Amino acid sequence: MAHMGGSASAEIEAPIDAVWPVVEDVSIAPEWQGGLTALTPLERDAEGRPTLVESETDIKVRRVKTRVRFRYEPPTRLSWTQEKGDLKSVEGAWILEDLGDGRTRATYKLDSDPGRVLGMLLRGPAEAAVMAMLVNARPGELKQYVEGG
Repeated sequence: MAHMGGSASAEIEAPIDAVWPVVEDVSIAPEWQGGLTALTPLERDAEGRPTLVESETDIKVRRVKTRVRFRYEPPTRLSWTQEKGDLKSVEGAWILEDLGDGRTRATYKLDSDPGRVLGMLLRGPAEAAVMAMLVNARPGELKQYVEGG
């Protein structure tokens, strides 16, 4: 196994200016992102947004720690790249699209290389379960959080 990743989208019944603050505030992500058990800001930009964080995610087969750097492109894109961690590599992004009429499309993209050892644990049903949690569920989780469900 080399790379794991994919993308998923959801239409949110809220304007982009209501969705962006939730995406941008990465420090609250453990409140609404399943499996994300801890997130500690290590560096912040001039606006006080976390730019380097340490996170811990329970991916079913084990807990994974990563140190990721965020790049903010308000109000449509938040991207990140792993600088250090248990995985060989991680890159991801939230992409928001204003659909008009108070609706927003949120797309979550993730590309990761778990590395040889962790990759051996993530095969078959385990891989599918991890991808369902880490990619497929994210837009729905954001939708539920923003819409207040």
